[in-house]
Amino acid sequence: MMKSGGGSIAFCASAVAQHGIPNHEAIAAAKAGVMGLMLSSAATYAPKNIRVNCVAPGLTRTALAQRITSNPAALKASEGMHPLKRVGEPDEVAAALAFLLDPANSFVTGQVLAVDGGLGSLRSQ
Repeated sequence: MMKSGGGSIAFCASAVAQHGIPNHEAIAAAKAGVMGLMLSSAATYAPKNIRVNCVAPGLTRTALAQRITSNPAALKASEGMHPLKRVGEPDEVAAALAFLLDPANSFVTGQVLAVDGGLGSLRSQ
């Protein structure tokens, strides 16, 4: 990227890194580290026209989350935590990543884009 005049990097963190949720200590710590890496990298590589950003999804219907999303009680509890009252879909996270990687958004760097149904910024009713 440095030799070609720039580019874009997008990391994937998690909403739990910025929003305290019980029993998520390990993933919260790991994904907070990803956010720190993103911020430092964005500062380091901005002069080389390399943009570095991050998405922070809430619970998303993936194979990794299947233990939760395939259990009706666990799914209902998780949906209740999200202000939009549902979990995310993989294509929604992919669309956010595509936005961050798109050269048309060349003035976006050092940002965390929450794709979390409001989990990190709103109170669920």
